[in-house]
Amino acid sequence: MNEPVWLTAEEQRVWRAYLHATTLLEDHLDRQLQRDAGMPHVYYGLLVMLAEAPGRRLRMTELAMQAKITRSRLSHAVSRLEKNGWVRREECPADKRGQFAVLTDEGYEVLRRTAPGHVTAVRQALFERLTPEQQKSLGEIMEIVAEGLQPTEAGADLPWLR
Repeated sequence: MNEPVWLTAEEQRVWRAYLHATTLLEDHLDRQLQRDAGMPHVYYGLLVMLAEAPGRRLRMTELAMQAKITRSRLSHAVSRLEKNGWVRREECPADKRGQFAVLTDEGYEVLRRTAPGHVTAVRQALFERLTPEQQKSLGEIMEIVAEGLQPTEAGADLPWLR
């Protein structure tokens, strides 16, 4: 077995800074959304995806794929959102095994009320700290990282297939 190519001191610094920043950012956004809407960031993201979908509905498999989460985690999240009255499930008429997640009017209203505070938190935590050039670079870097981690081969181990 080949020896690993260890991170240089500079690579280690960048890696740790990335981990530190993303952990703090996710916690910051979770706390803001819990305070303002009583939901974690991942639930907010699901509501946004449904709000942007035609008819405010997506197949559960499509929603899991967009959210990059396992089907079991999505099922748990949708169950919690259903209890709040923000989402409902509907059977898929074309596929008896399939289900849709549908954003309710109440869920849309929660999203509408919560979005201004959330965008303010994102803007203050990230965009106001970066120059326009840094924002552009960060976007390009994250696209490269995401593209490299998004498997395209059949049978890939993807979260939404688990």
